[in-house]
Amino acid sequence: MNFYQELGPLVFGTRLKRLSDYFLSEINKVYTDLDIPFEASWFGVFYLLDKHGSLSIYEIADTLDVSHSAISQLIKTLQEKKLVALTPSNDDGRRKDIHFSPKGIALLDKIKPVWIALSQTMNAFLEESEVLQKLIKIEDRFGEIPLNERIKSKLNV
Repeated sequence: MNFYQELGPLVFGTRLKRLSDYFLSEINKVYTDLDIPFEASWFGVFYLLDKHGSLSIYEIADTLDVSHSAISQLIKTLQEKKLVALTPSNDDGRRKDIHFSPKGIALLDKIKPVWIALSQTMNAFLEESEVLQKLIKIEDRFGEIPLNERIKSKLNV
């Protein structure tokens, strides 16, 4: 039994972070080995733009449940790499809609086969366990009562 296994739930978040870091690192190796200039951290934005065509920063942030600032920074990076473009919204001139540039569309065509292989690999890997279902339950429970409140209730704070 290693250090993390020994500490069990005390380091649950740390173990998830380590697993996430490992997972993203391995996926980035695939892109690097295939000479595809894509980072796993861009997945959410690319997936949403592929699915919807164009979205605002707010819509992306809301869907991915991350901060507006984080998405703004990522979109700026993708703009600098000429993978996305911003155009004024037809509905609200103050709002900018984000969509793929031609270079972004070409990159999307290269990464979609990786997504299919990744999905097949992970489905085969996870089909025997109920990890995803349990993760959903954990996320739902923390959505009901945040972890910090649960901890403080045990401390009578």
